[in-house]
Amino acid sequence: MTAYLVRRLLLLIPMAVGIVIVTFCLLLLIPGDPAAVLLGQEATPEGVASLRAALGLDDPWYIRLGRYFGNLLQGDMGRSIFQSAPVSEIILGRLGATVELATVALLMSVIVGVTLGVLAAIRQGGIVDALTMLIAQLGISMPVYWLALLLMLYVSVMNGWLPAIGRDEPLIDALGMALLGNPAPLLDSMAHIALPALSLALNSAAIISRLVRTSMLEVLREDFVRTARAKGVRRSAVVWKHALRNALLPVLSVIGLRFGALLGGAILTEMIFAWPGLGQLTITAISQRDLPLIQGIVLTFALVYATVTLLVDIAYAAVDPRIRLS
Repeated sequence: MTAYLVRRLLLLIPMAVGIVIVTFCLLLLIPGDPAAVLLGQEATPEGVASLRAALGLDDPWYIRLGRYFGNLLQGDMGRSIFQSAPVSEIILGRLGATVELATVALLMSVIVGVTLGVLAAIRQGGIVDALTMLIAQLGISMPVYWLALLLMLYVSVMNGWLPAIGRDEPLIDALGMALLGNPAPLLDSMAHIALPALSLALNSAAIISRLVRTSMLEVLREDFVRTARAKGVRRSAVVWKHALRNALLPVLSVIGLRFGALLGGAILTEMIFAWPGLGQLTITAISQRDLPLIQGIVLTFALVYATVTLLVDIAYAAVDPRIRLS
């Protein structure tokens, strides 16, 4: 297991280098001049040229890339052009909200997806199976932003059941307050995160439920399941203890991929629900042509996604020893 873990960690190094290079090169293709945007419509050509020189935008791309790599090795992601603050500080101030939203959405999608997938598999061909697959098809087909607008309209605007926008206390802090005897902040935090998390979770829950159903149907036909039934093991134990444990192996890889998709989907969701995370910050940075901030955000998204994928691979190897021995 140790050798497998070391190999996976070493693979992160070239992956991180590739991410930095690709991100930097893609941002060179973004139209617009950050200096012109910063100075406004009344900027003179001389003023724009002077500011470009001050920001280092006149240097060749390879010099700028080398300088960016050198700064990253020192833990410096640059300085935001418009916010006049270190990019790392700006991102750290928003990262918690995005990770919190994506994590809650992932937990919701796993719980709902696995439950529906198992129920559909053990009742194959029945009403539950047909209903589950219908819900899954709707979840896959419906765009995240459209579902978010529908939920906001029906749940918040028309009925006032949950808050429509904003974020309350971070869930971790609210949970600590609840343990100390003050549950009100936790209830408020859960109410604020419910709609954006549900908007993100439905698509992932639909994909997971379909995958679990297919995997469960294959496992339920295996010899060891028939043997367990022949020995008189309770049906619930056969399904949840024997079959589900083996059926979840391919789902683990998908969970890591879905976390990355949830981070990407959070960009539009955060804008709709005014959630103060990296998604909202990304739209602002792009509209302002704030290249250092955009680079930092994209790099952060990519590294978080790579880290989650690594954790999923480790979990997969821990469950299935054949992976780490290959």
